[in-house]
Amino acid sequence: MAKFESYKQGVPNWIEHSSADPAASKEFYGRLFGWEYDDQPMGETPAEGVYSLAGIDGDTVAGLGPVMGDAPPSWGVYLAADDVDAAVERATQAGAVVLAGPFDVFDAGRMAWVADPQGAVVGLWQARNHIGSQRANEPGTNIWNELVTTDIEAATQFYQATVGLDADTQDWPGMGSYTTWQVDGESVGGACPPFVEGMPPHWNVYFNVEDADATSAQAQGLGAQVVQAPFDVPGVGRMAVLQDPQGAYFNLMQNPAEG
Repeated sequence: MAKFESYKQGVPNWIEHSSADPAASKEFYGRLFGWEYDDQPMGETPAEGVYSLAGIDGDTVAGLGPVMGDAPPSWGVYLAADDVDAAVERATQAGAVVLAGPFDVFDAGRMAWVADPQGAVVGLWQARNHIGSQRANEPGTNIWNELVTTDIEAATQFYQATVGLDADTQDWPGMGSYTTWQVDGESVGGACPPFVEGMPPHWNVYFNVEDADATSAQAQGLGAQVVQAPFDVPGVGRMAVLQDPQGAYFNLMQNPAEG
């Protein structure tokens, strides 16, 4: 069990699903990962919608809500920020476009959404009463977040300037190079080029599962599409890429066998 009470600046600390049918999304992920939900009104009237906190055994692990405007269904990633306003100012100076905020989310925290210079959208979250994910790195929870971008060098400069992320790029046998984001010497996420031509820059979400093959099959039975069937990454684990029934992409990661 991996529980968290705080996050250092730059570490991914929250993930959020947006779709045109949040109720259907809740049903899908609830059945796939065993999530329970705490529904929170987004405003003073029902028309303003509901934001659902997904949890496991009472610990929050993700958020689900309605998509804004004509944006496509997606999973979004937030990075922890000690001071969102200052981080947004640094991001702007480094070439970002501010999409929303900064603004307060009741007494939970303060947030903003920005598009980095390559176009990848990322959230910034300054915690107050809501730190972000209280549980991660175990089955049914977020275990890894990955920036897919066309210019890793430029992205490294941007995220270093905005939230202090450092980068370590190494060659992986048979797979080319891979960049990991570092905070105080610990790997907290990754970055890689698009694996399909024309894929726009974005942040990926990976969920830990006990059996990638079985979970992929279960997801398909619930209406998901398998984009990339389960495959092995030596020393890392077994992965799969899926698209949920609402159209949002997500990834599965099974831990490597011990020994």
